[in-house]
Amino acid sequence: MSMEIDRCEKTLLDGWNLQNETIFIGWKQPREGWFKLNCDGAHKSSIQLLGCGGLLRNNDGICVSSFARKIGSCDALHADMWGMYIGMNLARRKGVTHLQVESDSKVLVDMVTGNCKVNGRIPTLVKRIRDLKNLDWQVQINHTWREGNRSVDWLANFSLTLNSFDLHTYETPPRELQSLIFYDFSDACMPRSVRLVP
Repeated sequence: MSMEIDRCEKTLLDGWNLQNETIFIGWKQPREGWFKLNCDGAHKSSIQLLGCGGLLRNNDGICVSSFARKIGSCDALHADMWGMYIGMNLARRKGVTHLQVESDSKVLVDMVTGNCKVNGRIPTLVKRIRDLKNLDWQVQINHTWREGNRSVDWLANFSLTLNSFDLHTYETPPRELQSLIFYDFSDACMPRSVRLVP
């Protein structure tokens, strides 16, 4: 799996004069009639524990549902996969028909959308995500930077503190999360230094 990830991330940059530029990144509301699912995984290497979280919001930026789940032992990419799969399944069960999915795992987004060729066996969770995406609803899956995924990063890390491996869903977000959701709604942005490719 690690070799496949390396192939996904590899870009041909040799010989290019790269420059850095600061951009400002924040959460953006989906267009009218759409919902947005932000999902993420988290891990605590000291105890080999992983978890995931997700946040489903409507086009007004209002949280419709959120979730957190402690997963156990796997790699970080699979934690991200679990977050996307659980979140999409939750949105589907809530009757969402137009869904925009955002993850800060570029590798996962490329694997699910087919922008990355996976040699060998495709992970089962990627197949399940693709199957969900291909049902009778409109789904867009996009990459976002970590700075645009702060609220769900909190949920993913919160999952590591849960007392069980059950799925925990919240119609009202935990109090500590509400301020981050407010910042998202207020168009708060954070700086990020990125490389410009000519």
